[in-house]
Amino acid sequence: MNYSIETNSLEALKSDCLIVGVYNNQQLSPAAHVLNQHTNDLLSTIMVRGDIAGKLNDTLFLNVIPNCSVERILLVGLGEQKPLTTKNYRKALTVAINAVKKLRLKSIAVSLTECDVENADLTWKTRQIVEVFDDAIYQFTVCKTKSADEITLANVVITVATHQANHAKIGLAQGQAIAAGVNLTKHLADLPANICTPTYLAQQALTMAGEFDAIDATILEVSDMEQLGMGSFLAVARGSRQPAKLITLEYHGGDKNSKPIVLIGKGLTFDAGGISLKQAAGMDEMKYDMCGGAAVLGTLHAAAQLKLPLNIVGLIPASENMPDGYANKPGDILTSMSGKTIEVLNTDAEGRLILCDTLTYAQRFQPEVVIDLATLTGAVLVALGRIPSGLLGNDDVLCNDLIKASEIANDSVWRLPLWEEYQEQLKSNFADLANIGGKDAGTITAACFLANFAENFRWAHLDIAGTAWRTGSAKGATGRPVPLLTQYLLNRANNAEH
Repeated sequence: MNYSIETNSLEALKSDCLIVGVYNNQQLSPAAHVLNQHTNDLLSTIMVRGDIAGKLNDTLFLNVIPNCSVERILLVGLGEQKPLTTKNYRKALTVAINAVKKLRLKSIAVSLTECDVENADLTWKTRQIVEVFDDAIYQFTVCKTKSADEITLANVVITVATHQANHAKIGLAQGQAIAAGVNLTKHLADLPANICTPTYLAQQALTMAGEFDAIDATILEVSDMEQLGMGSFLAVARGSRQPAKLITLEYHGGDKNSKPIVLIGKGLTFDAGGISLKQAAGMDEMKYDMCGGAAVLGTLHAAAQLKLPLNIVGLIPASENMPDGYANKPGDILTSMSGKTIEVLNTDAEGRLILCDTLTYAQRFQPEVVIDLATLTGAVLVALGRIPSGLLGNDDVLCNDLIKASEIANDSVWRLPLWEEYQEQLKSNFADLANIGGKDAGTITAACFLANFAENFRWAHLDIAGTAWRTGSAKGATGRPVPLLTQYLLNRANNAEH
């Protein structure tokens, strides 16, 4: 999708469709008012006739437009004539793009940056247009023959006043970078596990390093991890014929002496549960167990595209969890890279087993902070549903920074406690700790397990099992939490500059 900023007057604009807002009580937005003047009061006539009330998320297409260079107008309801909440602004954008994407249009123009939005500037509003529109038009087609409903939309023009152009261009650049990162994440996650293997993920990292001069990629093989003593990670990989990979991406955008921000993403390209085999229903969705790893790739892509003045390291432990005869078994005791021993009580709690060795490995980068993201527990769905990601961590400043970024990005999180008392559930009679803590507080005890390997740095954990993909008829990856993490990095970059 191509996006551009347009400062010329609306009456001179040429497009297949122009999107403008209208309010309750027959009130026209400024752009709608301009169009009304140049179309012989067409819009006010439509409003008086009651064809559209102006309620939030109302839409109405006008296909015959007199005295106008645009072929169609889409009216979008904005509700009461007062500043929109950020969520309602995104809702208005969503209904707009959903209305037009079904038509065989090649270009559209949108004037909705003129809407007043609470606590939001033009840069943010412009960015949201790109993010929301790109999310809505994403289609996974690489494994299909050409579909009759393929979206033809290719160009989006965002209209702003001339004096606002520079702010709009900043928002455009941010939106394009985040959208590209989200699309990469969704594409990798939606690929089937017979294509998107650990080796395939490693190849994508090497490709990204070739695309951006500021990124270096290194792939640790099984033999390398054996030398490092990653007994926990490799125990998970033993059950698969696909060789495990530990993918490292290093983005050098800051001062060479600046400590990096380390992002760790769980990269289970398929999770059958191992010997603790999952139920058949819904097991196909376990190709999404690598969404954390995909989101690390997407976030690094966005950071590199924006040329952020930061140093960032992305670590992706990639493997499958399969029930082979060589797979680890309930009751096995593993020795992690840290030296801590782990009793495996459930082989389906494998994500924490590959993450714990990766957390230990992250220490060699002397990180400023470490953030891991993983589709780790079904329990987070029970606790929070599919709206926020779960957030836990050992540092209040880091967690608060992530919450602030989530609010700006509209990529919500909710913090859960990481109290010492929960560690009691991980006690083992035979090892330093068990890999599960029982049926109570599953999301919290999973994070408590990881906390044992994050004692030497500031650390936060994002459980994205409820937010990384949609299920049902709309099944597909969401690309979250790339917007959240990119906003966090943008905030860090802005703070560094000031």
